[in-house]
Amino acid sequence: MKSISVIIPNYNGKHLFEKYFGHNLKVLSSIQTEVEIIVIDDASTDGSVEYLQQNYKDTITLLKKEKNSGFSETCNLGIKEANNELIFLLNTDVTLEYGYIEKLYKFFEKSDTFGVMGRIIGMDDDLIREAAREPKIMGRKIKSSDLFHLQNIDAFTPTFYLSGANALMDTKKLKTINGFNEMFNPYYGEDQELSIRAWRMGWKCYYEHNAVCRHEVMASTKNHNPKKAIKRIHFRNRYYVHYLHLQGIDLTLWHMQILLCDVLIGIFTCQFYKLEAYRDFLKNRQGLRIKKSAFTRQMKKNHSNIGIIDVIENIKIMLKYQHVIKL
Repeated sequence: MKSISVIIPNYNGKHLFEKYFGHNLKVLSSIQTEVEIIVIDDASTDGSVEYLQQNYKDTITLLKKEKNSGFSETCNLGIKEANNELIFLLNTDVTLEYGYIEKLYKFFEKSDTFGVMGRIIGMDDDLIREAAREPKIMGRKIKSSDLFHLQNIDAFTPTFYLSGANALMDTKKLKTINGFNEMFNPYYGEDQELSIRAWRMGWKCYYEHNAVCRHEVMASTKNHNPKKAIKRIHFRNRYYVHYLHLQGIDLTLWHMQILLCDVLIGIFTCQFYKLEAYRDFLKNRQGLRIKKSAFTRQMKKNHSNIGIIDVIENIKIMLKYQHVIKL
């Protein structure tokens, strides 16, 4: 079995470590392979660092940031530190069922696997919160379909993107594409954008319905910002994804679409966070251009010319003869 580096980003999650980490540690310790656990603290103010030092000093590698920045940069520090063959991203508000990791190993027998995630259900119920997602395009807006799984639960199910809360990924491939895009800080959309880059490099993202974990919904983000600020970040990052991965006429048509459907309608309906998100996007376009050019060079180096529209079509082809069960 391949060795694993577990990456756990934390911001003011002491109460979550108290509730869930002991259980997850038992699950991770039961895996018959080398496991290292790296916790990266994003300048917490709730005593998280002290709690971890007092209780898990000899169990984890603890990286401490001086300034709070967000999910992408925090995870990237852990990714750089990771030494093992696979990287497992684990949120502080997730608990793993025994056997979760073992059920994901079969996917890495394929040389083009980038990563795989399991089913996420509620902490206190069995409602499915995350499963596989199929991409779709409306006009030139790229969206994810409703959750689904395949009737044949033993099939290799493609998913448009991997959740940053519970994904197991190939370390070499993840480092090749430089981890998460830190322009997406503090959170939202970074896992989707990372997965799109993986698909465009010619790799695949999968979903395993038999691997189950539980999630305390919104526990790690609900205290960060007011709701309007969260919506602004959400839309800004959606705009980032489109700018980074659409090309030519598709990019032009998308730009026209969001001006009409998001910005103008947002103004008329007093959803001003959409206008603010668009302004943020415009302000940061130079940085996005740099990221886009750098990834284009990476694709050429990897002999890939796959576009986002190709990704959408390729996933549809993979699902064409499968019985899809919508959730």
